[in-house]
Amino acid sequence: MPTTRSVLVTGGNRGIGLATARALAGQGHRVAVTSRGGEVDGLLTLKCDVTSPADVENAFVQAEQAHGPVEVLVSNAGITDDQLLLRMSEESFVRVVDTNLTASFRLAKRASRSMLRARWGRLLFVSSVVGLSGSAGQASYAASKAGLVGFSRSLARELGGRGITSNVVAPGFVDTDMTADLTDARREQVLASIPAGRTATVDEIAAVLSFLATDEAGYVNGAVIPVDGGLGMGH
Repeated sequence: MPTTRSVLVTGGNRGIGLATARALAGQGHRVAVTSRGGEVDGLLTLKCDVTSPADVENAFVQAEQAHGPVEVLVSNAGITDDQLLLRMSEESFVRVVDTNLTASFRLAKRASRSMLRARWGRLLFVSSVVGLSGSAGQASYAASKAGLVGFSRSLARELGGRGITSNVVAPGFVDTDMTADLTDARREQVLASIPAGRTATVDEIAAVLSFLATDEAGYVNGAVIPVDGGLGMGH
């Protein structure tokens, strides 16, 4: 029987986070998800704004009480606030970076405490193809997602000797609420640039994250794994 783990997925109430949480729960893991509002059927749902240190601490305490120390962290919660550079406010830039990057620091630091004691852990960060290739009008989002690469690889070097891996998954265009606002013209432009000729499903992203959470993925560390239908071609 595969070992079951205590898992925390941030932004687990929809999209990639929800698909990943359900995939891991389906494998028998004890899964908690964070959400800023609303319950997720069948999963322990913790109200948490990842930009709040107090909320993050409270979420970990609740997850630990219910499922034991967190062994797998999926840092998925993220936002966009797209604007061209000259129209982008500093407040907007900081808010995106705080949610997408600084929050991952908070989460990983808290999770690593028990992982170090157990000498086993999985730190998983959801980045984006945009973080590797850049995108006009998405300077804040791309910067935050690119930052996850350097952050995760630093943790891989720092914690790898203690049985803890740290990896990044970089999805391309996925059918989620975040991409639903694209105009038809922009969607056609995007599809034309993807060798697969289609967007990804959330389950395809979740499958890669689920593998990285396993014992079998113990020698995958410091990786950036694109799941983008060939859009980035290894950027």
